[in-house]
Amino acid sequence: MGVKVKPAARRNARQFALQAIYTWQIAKGNVADIEAQFLAADKYEEEDEHQKTEPLLRDPETDVAYFRILFSGVALSHQELDSKMRPYLSRPLQDLDDMEHALLRLAMYELIKCDDVPYKVVINEAIELAKRFGAEDSHKFVNGVLDKAYPRLR
Repeated sequence: MGVKVKPAARRNARQFALQAIYTWQIAKGNVADIEAQFLAADKYEEEDEHQKTEPLLRDPETDVAYFRILFSGVALSHQELDSKMRPYLSRPLQDLDDMEHALLRLAMYELIKCDDVPYKVVINEAIELAKRFGAEDSHKFVNGVLDKAYPRLR
């Protein structure tokens, strides 16, 4: 039997992975460099008063190993993920908002590669991230894409 992972720790890992994927898409930087920046950023953000309500990547309440799996996995397989999501999009891939694109890549990766995560969890977590980081109705779009995609991906 495997180790039980706290849902909050995975939720935090997804949040950081989404932010890292978004940064990687925009900056087109080296994955290892971006990961190192995210891991080092906590050292400086700890002292910032308004950050105390936000999780830190090196917090015990964040699954850092899962963050690394998600971020590197999406970066390594982004072309495969894009081709698998394309049939379920209502608009061309290049018309996606950068945050939506990052979020769909993250969720598609979990649906395809993370069999230990139930598809309902993947979809619900993606919707919550879209509500938090996406445009106003982004969560509806993300929900629609993932709802159509998951039966053929699992």
